[in-house]
Amino acid sequence: MKKSARDSVKNVTARLDAWSLNPVAVTGVSGTRVLLGFVGLMYYVSQYQERDYLFGPDGVLPHEEFKAQLTGFSLYTLSASPGYFQCVYHLGIAAGLAVMLGVGGRIGLAVHWVLLWSVYQRQPGLLDGGDNLAYVVVPFLLLTRCYDRFALPTGLATRLAQWIPGRLRAVSVPFHNLGVLMVAVQICLVYVVSGLYKVMGEEWQDGTALFYIMRVAEFELPGWSNLVYENDFLVVLGTYGTVAFLVYFPLGVLVPALRPWAAAASICFHLSIAFFMGLTGFALTMIACDLVFLSGAVDRALLWVRRVRPRTRRPAEGGAASAEPSKGDRGAGESGTKTATPEPEPV
Repeated sequence: MKKSARDSVKNVTARLDAWSLNPVAVTGVSGTRVLLGFVGLMYYVSQYQERDYLFGPDGVLPHEEFKAQLTGFSLYTLSASPGYFQCVYHLGIAAGLAVMLGVGGRIGLAVHWVLLWSVYQRQPGLLDGGDNLAYVVVPFLLLTRCYDRFALPTGLATRLAQWIPGRLRAVSVPFHNLGVLMVAVQICLVYVVSGLYKVMGEEWQDGTALFYIMRVAEFELPGWSNLVYENDFLVVLGTYGTVAFLVYFPLGVLVPALRPWAAAASICFHLSIAFFMGLTGFALTMIACDLVFLSGAVDRALLWVRRVRPRTRRPAEGGAASAEPSKGDRGAGESGTKTATPEPEPV
């Protein structure tokens, strides 16, 4: 009995050590950062021609009326000057681009969050639901090492890290893993709550909800939506399949073998929402969070590409001599490139 208790304590200790020493899903959260930056940039650019009318101090919602009805905060309330508006709006474009390219680090990500919150509050009628998830997920990303992949190398982060005490650097891995876990839990909560809410609806219970949704003028895709809502089988399958997928998605990601398949199914589900309903911002935000569950699969794919690419590369010069590795390549492995082992997926 005592030996069993000791083994249990050792297992818990080993798990805690692994949690504090091995960062998980670095590639996944880096992809999340890239896609969320793209979603913010897309929002700014898509409204750029009508920015004065939609967001400006003299636009459809005048500055004083906006201040009177705002319940939160927004940088656009600080001044009614057209010049100030243009400065904040274009700063938001620059911040979204910097986050997407991986420039600016956590400070740039925090600035992007504040600017995105501000512009979302300025015109809530344009939002499609993805903004609510972005509000929550971006602060979680501030805890993670989401700039370790898919980022332009500037060297600034390395120089700043040298001034940070070693004890503070040691807690970066537990904080990163905590941030990854919070993103994963948040996306699972979104799925479960949405699924359970749909279960209570009469149309979702009798299998006709998809018929009514795809006939809404704002969400209908001419020439395509009718192919779905005119087919009884597709309507019933889509209605019940949506509810089942949303409710049982968290169970799928809890099983490591099913995790990438559940995430891939979620991505296909939201791509269909973007195509048929036009909710592109919402769909891409959800897909960005799903990348956390695909981190291990992406790492294995990148590792496979690194191994295959040298074999498919054509020799610079013909003959057997060109096939021999140079002195600088020897010792770096058979392919001449160093490869990294895939990182573990989040639990």
